[in-house]
Amino acid sequence: MTFEFPAVREALVAPLAAARSPVGSLQPVEPDRIRDDAHAIEIANRLAAQLAPDAAVRDRERRLPWDELDAFVATGLWAMTVPRAFGGPGVAAGTLAEVVATISAADGSLGQIPQNHFYALEVLRVGGSAAQQRFFYDRVLAGERFGNALAEIGHKDFKRRTRLNRDRDGWYIDGRKFYCTGALYAHWIPTLVVAEEAGRDVTYLAFVPREARGVTVIDDWDGFGQRVTGSGSVQFEHVSVEPEWVVPFAASFDRPTTIGPVAQIMHAAIDLGQARGAFAAALEFVREQARPWIDANVARAADDPLTIAQFGDLSARLRGAEALLRRAGRYVDAAQAAPDAQSVAQASIAVAEARAATTVISLDAGSRLFELAGTAATLDDRGLDRFWRNARTHTLHDPVRWKYHAIGNFYLNGKLPPRHGAL
Repeated sequence: MTFEFPAVREALVAPLAAARSPVGSLQPVEPDRIRDDAHAIEIANRLAAQLAPDAAVRDRERRLPWDELDAFVATGLWAMTVPRAFGGPGVAAGTLAEVVATISAADGSLGQIPQNHFYALEVLRVGGSAAQQRFFYDRVLAGERFGNALAEIGHKDFKRRTRLNRDRDGWYIDGRKFYCTGALYAHWIPTLVVAEEAGRDVTYLAFVPREARGVTVIDDWDGFGQRVTGSGSVQFEHVSVEPEWVVPFAASFDRPTTIGPVAQIMHAAIDLGQARGAFAAALEFVREQARPWIDANVARAADDPLTIAQFGDLSARLRGAEALLRRAGRYVDAAQAAPDAQSVAQASIAVAEARAATTVISLDAGSRLFELAGTAATLDDRGLDRFWRNARTHTLHDPVRWKYHAIGNFYLNGKLPPRHGAL
């Protein structure tokens, strides 16, 4: 099977029809435009201040953040990686990471929801045709959101996985996905599909309209963390797709590209944000509410010398993780500008180093919050457990032990890391 990518038909350029989900609105909002990197960070800080106050309530009640997502999109931040040549600001990888971290510190779920949106934009940048890039970039600039349907439970056998097939009426998809973060809120669901081509199976990324006939999005994510990310199931039953919506995927990893490092730097940023949020919550609680330990002989918990030392340790490692993330952003930018085996490998390793550091600090900050704040911090109505639950859930996305392996193998043996979205 060979795909052709002609100019997108005029009928496809019209916005998706407004539709009403049982749990929220899929009417696109008209976003503002981000001018540049500094503007993106400024807007992210402003938005985070608005999102933070109700984050614990959303988590505790599993209140899906439809209005908050609309506000997020309206800022223009969801279009910040659209290249300048296509009307976007084309911000740097480090800026993308800082924005994601800033939102994640306020609300870990809201920080993760657009991760696959930006991932799909990078797949388009690397492997999409000019017509596909123009069409989908325009959709994002118009306020539409991408989700994802990449992962499956089981089905290592390609013959049983979600497939792209053809009949007399055209191309269609059948299959079922899980861990579909953001699909519940999306206008388009980029879906990993397997198609037979010249007698072998090849993977593609098919952009499927959320409201297409045969698409069922099931809100069945019940993990103890990241509760409102919409990371449930998507089922495809003979869903018709246009060839213009299908982008090469496996082929994008046959050569050195930054799809993997871009995916991973956002995951590192989510973890960094969780750590920032936990650290800030611990500071506030210890200053305002915690009681000092009796042997400290001080009136305020904030004057306990052992508590002070613990905060010093957390702060130093948090700042180290931030520095590694900024460094990784510079390597990703360099690899995007001049991708080759060495530059992409260096970017992957730099991001893996940041990912290792942010994994550790996010889990530690979320846990030590309670050690330093005391028993009162565990009361359910405070919602402080969300930082650890969110970090523990998100850091399981791919194992940090393999980050350390890739880093060590690169420096010790000169082994280039594998090229895929999980490293």
